[in-house]
Amino acid sequence: MPASKRPSISITAASVLILLILAALACDSWTAVGDASTQLPPAGGGQQDTPAPADWFSLYFSDPTGPGARSLRGGPDAHLAQALEGARLSVDVAAYDLDLWSLRDALIAAQRRGVRVRMVTESDNLQTDEIQQLKEAGIEVLGDRREGLMHNKFMVIDRLEVWTGSMNFTVNGAYRNDNNLLRIRSSRLAEDYIAEFEEMFVEDRFGPGSPANTPNPALTIEGTPLEIFFSPDDETLSHLVEQVENARQSIYFLAFSFTSDPLADALIESWQAGVQVAGVLEEAQVETNFGGDYDRLRQTGVDVRLDGNLDSMHHKVLIIDERIVVTGSYNFSNSAETRNDENTLIIHNAQLAAAYLAEFQRIYNQSK
Repeated sequence: MPASKRPSISITAASVLILLILAALACDSWTAVGDASTQLPPAGGGQQDTPAPADWFSLYFSDPTGPGARSLRGGPDAHLAQALEGARLSVDVAAYDLDLWSLRDALIAAQRRGVRVRMVTESDNLQTDEIQQLKEAGIEVLGDRREGLMHNKFMVIDRLEVWTGSMNFTVNGAYRNDNNLLRIRSSRLAEDYIAEFEEMFVEDRFGPGSPANTPNPALTIEGTPLEIFFSPDDETLSHLVEQVENARQSIYFLAFSFTSDPLADALIESWQAGVQVAGVLEEAQVETNFGGDYDRLRQTGVDVRLDGNLDSMHHKVLIIDERIVVTGSYNFSNSAETRNDENTLIIHNAQLAAAYLAEFQRIYNQSK
């Protein structure tokens, strides 16, 4: 589509109100979007109905500019710690890093009341004080002991509840960086994450040595289709490219690291076909990454910006046609695709997409 026919960046007051209502229904902790005059639009014909509230998920965003960021209290970790307090059978933790005392205390308390607590982590972070304190409390912790990263950030509680997203279980992750933390209640999804966890913890298989054996790679929760991919065994990139290629109206993305040429190619092709494409990248990564795609996206004409957070914009999110959300630990990079242990969710839910779109709008408004 010629540039002159592209959707203009404007939005009506009614559309802003709908976006805010949907986001409020979808998440428990979020930051309001800015002045309506700077809002990105729903691309022409975008979804604007209001789904009923769901009880199978909760969504939390860090708020680096809020009062909690100064007190280091009441962030997304507080909700996860509360869930851990209710654990009765088991907690499996796959954490790139952990230094939040709220989670340390909740995990140790669970261990002491007889809950089976297990953890895998990135070996480079094994010496963190809080991880050492978990080990001293009798919690078995396994490092990956290899060059690639154990980059997951997920917990499974009582084989029923999965917590995942971009947020490392750290002070920076919960209070200084822009992040998302998503809770999903589903025994079938939990089965997927437990299978991945046990490949690492029980079988000691990390990275390229991890087999592609997810029990439920596609499932439906209360009418919402989900797809689950673990890297590097599930070739996650091909599924992300497919989602981008199938977009018809809009693609918004938030990327801590973006060095994936095939994904950049797909975004450029969608933009050239008339799909509205806009993204925000972490500035420090753009300045230091070798082979980054920021310049190429920008020079092609894609609306891509640098973030305004003095710390890190740490999301790894795609929002497609205001109906599909991609989230998880997977940076848009070759390392995430071929070397690191990662998890990615593709969720087809307009209510959840609206909440992520509100977060995108907040970060886009602060970008440069």
